[in-house]
Amino acid sequence: MADYPGFGEMLSYIRALEAEQVALTWRRMPAGTGGKGSYGHRHHTQEELYLVLSGEVEAKIEGDVFTLGRGMAIRVPTGAFRSIHNDGPDEAQLVICSVRIDDPRADVDAKPNFWPDDNT
Repeated sequence: MADYPGFGEMLSYIRALEAEQVALTWRRMPAGTGGKGSYGHRHHTQEELYLVLSGEVEAKIEGDVFTLGRGMAIRVPTGAFRSIHNDGPDEAQLVICSVRIDDPRADVDAKPNFWPDDNT
């Protein structure tokens, strides 16, 4: 499990399951964590599906912002800049599913100030 200060925790199941085609990631987001005031990112070859297990998050995909609660899911198309944030007050947990690729970092572009903080 990896801890990302300001972003929460993420745990990938690719290696543990010896997945050949699917990437499966669990993400825990304490209140006040995520992409607001930070960067967005996009994948060149990966479509992602986000499923909210608990809590509530906001997802920004390109210029659109969506509020997602428990049991809700959203599809993020390939090439679309995205970011998620938990405004709180409760922790949120998500599952992220996509196609598995060998070098995920090579597939990503970051976009600074994608979702500026409301206080800036």
